[in-house]
Amino acid sequence: MSEMIQAAPAPKKRMLSGIKPSGDLTLGSYLGAVKNWAERADQFDCFYFMADLHAITVRQNPADLRRRTLEQLAQYIACGLDPEKNTLFIQSHVHQHAELGWILDCYSMFGELSRMTQFKDKSAKNADNINAGLFTYPSLMAGDILLYQPDLVPVGEDQKQHVELTHVIARRFNGIYGDVFKIPEPFIPKVGARVMSLTNPLAKMSKSENEDTGRVLLMDDPAVIMKQFKRAITDSDTENCVRYDKENKPGVANLMTIYSAVTGKTFEEIENEFIGCGYGKFKPVVGEAVVEHLRPIREESMRLMKDKAYLESVYRDGAQKASYVAEKTLRKVYKKVGFVAR
Repeated sequence: MSEMIQAAPAPKKRMLSGIKPSGDLTLGSYLGAVKNWAERADQFDCFYFMADLHAITVRQNPADLRRRTLEQLAQYIACGLDPEKNTLFIQSHVHQHAELGWILDCYSMFGELSRMTQFKDKSAKNADNINAGLFTYPSLMAGDILLYQPDLVPVGEDQKQHVELTHVIARRFNGIYGDVFKIPEPFIPKVGARVMSLTNPLAKMSKSENEDTGRVLLMDDPAVIMKQFKRAITDSDTENCVRYDKENKPGVANLMTIYSAVTGKTFEEIENEFIGCGYGKFKPVVGEAVVEHLRPIREESMRLMKDKAYLESVYRDGAQKASYVAEKTLRKVYKKVGFVAR
């Protein structure tokens, strides 16, 4: 009898995402996105990098940037991003990012870059440091993406415009030199909990938020987390009951969203749990649930930060793998534009 020939499994589709280590990860970042990322590894070939090249468009304290880069790597591993299943690396360790970024600068139009809303927003916030990098970083972002010839790129609302520009630049380059870059499809991530500021439930919880009272960081001490929740804004109504009404009770709705995300309970179950209870009892219960949910992540992150040799092995191995993939694209680009081979 002839042996059955089994077809090789289809290669996984590739996706990547860059994370700027410009601030500490918040509860909002975790519940809104990171919590779901670990599930992607079984379905996709995932590349995640610490975007330190992007971070310096705004002045950084060097020691803080180094610390946050390593802390962010440790936190991502603690959140479930297994380095054996995901390629984790530091952007500046893969020189091809900066090299392709410059090439694509030369294929990005001034008018296109000047229309980027994030450039306008950041220029307004950093009026004393409107540097060229702040203006051209969408070209570097295009290079970040196109280097790896990904099939899919996660599209968040704040980066949608930049991904669209990446498509424009890639098509322009391909139109001149042929089929060089794969045009990635947008990937609409599984939507996590949309967590708002604890002091302003109409605004998203932000790692760059000036008011520390409005945010919870993954690495916050339990006592700090409890303090944040106890003074969280609820609502000014006289009802003083736990009921989900995003329009009229945004503060309570935000707390219910957080409690639901960390416990798995539905809004209906939460409302029934707190029948007859006021906000004074509800807020510390939410705080305690968050503390317990984040405890293993915080403890594992702290353990990893003490193991510098392991973290170094992760980012070195990741950079080596990323460089291998990126160099294939860069060599092709260099040949197309007419550079002499090295």
